Amino acid sequence: MNEQRFLRGKFALVIGGSRGIGRGIALQLAERGAAVAVNYLQDEIAARDTLARIQEHGGME
Repeated sequence: MNEQRFLRGKFALVIGGSRGIGRGIALQLAERGAAVAVNYLQDEIAARDTLARIQEHGGME
C-alpha cells in the first residue's frame, strides 16, 4: 500500500480550512489522497488559495 496516498477514495471536510491549523490539515489530507473541501468564515481569498493548493495535490476535482 502506498502510504503517501492511503486516503485515496476518502472525503474530508475541514472547518476553518482557509488559514492556520485548518489549512495545514487540509493540505496534509490532500497530499495523502483525500478529496478535501474547506469551510471558511471570513477570508475568501485565503480559502481560494488553500483550494488551489489542494487541487495541486489532486485533493479536489
